[in-house]
Amino acid sequence: MPVMTRVSRALACAAFLFPPLLAAHAADEPAYGSELEGFEYPYPIQRFAFTSQGVKLQMAYMDVKPAKPNGRTVVLMHGKNFCGATWAGTIKELSSAGYRVVAPDQVGFCKSTKPAHYQYTFQQLSENTRALLASIGVKNAIIMGHSTGGMLAVRYGLMFPQQSEQLVLVNPIGLEDWKTLGVPSLGVDKWYERELQTTAERIRNYEKATYYVNTWKPEYEPWVQMLAGMYRGPGKQIVAWNSALQYDMIYTQPVVYEFPRLKMPVLLLIGLKDTTAIGKDAAPAEIRPKLGNYPELAKRTASAIPKSTLVTFPEMGHAPQMQDPAQFHKALLKGLLR
Repeated sequence: MPVMTRVSRALACAAFLFPPLLAAHAADEPAYGSELEGFEYPYPIQRFAFTSQGVKLQMAYMDVKPAKPNGRTVVLMHGKNFCGATWAGTIKELSSAGYRVVAPDQVGFCKSTKPAHYQYTFQQLSENTRALLASIGVKNAIIMGHSTGGMLAVRYGLMFPQQSEQLVLVNPIGLEDWKTLGVPSLGVDKWYERELQTTAERIRNYEKATYYVNTWKPEYEPWVQMLAGMYRGPGKQIVAWNSALQYDMIYTQPVVYEFPRLKMPVLLLIGLKDTTAIGKDAAPAEIRPKLGNYPELAKRTASAIPKSTLVTFPEMGHAPQMQDPAQFHKALLKGLLR
């Protein structure tokens, strides 16, 4: 086995479910293809082939069946800066508790197709996910979304209430409408310019401040390299372009006004130190402190959703499932339908 670099040691020891990663980059950091070629997932990847908007696409997904099934399925929806792989610890806990777990990469993300032209909407991603689930025989499921995946889970629940037994929203974004609060529209072209400047350092600094309450652990580093590696590879431009389209979707398609329409039980798992707000850095200085106030947003969201249960983590940020997995998964399993 070749001598491991500082980064590859961190990657190998942190990702306990993963085999040793990756092709080395010239700067001792990994480079991946536009569909995360070279990055290993914790469970076998399958691919759902379908046509959408006149384009042949594939969604990568993991379908993990438990040794002792309890008859329920949980569908995991990743966030904007996350992938199906980042649910590794949660998949293990849910599977051990008897749940079948399906964890897709949405179109345009991670190991799924990144089309040159695609109209991204939460409705479209919901339709894609529903088609995937139908193809593998999943009729009803608990829909669990983190960050942007929380926005998608809400839209999915509104579109397919009969197939959504329960929603679980983990520090979802979109709990406020940034447009009405004064965050300026950047538009796709500006988002694209910004995304082309993506580096591991920028990702790490942002995640440290926003996701992990100004703390850092070696186990967070694989997820930084997972994202940054696509921007070091030959598909950088198509990765950045799809990312820009997705940011525009997030900014222009709020779900906050429709929370009262949710009919199923909703479990809210919220780290209160979170400060995430899309486009905050581009907003006028005077409104930035008012954005991403998760203690207030958590209470407001819980009161807007008819059948909600709110569980808060006072010392955690945007990714409680990674910051304190034991505490998070205890609360998750307690709050899930059985």
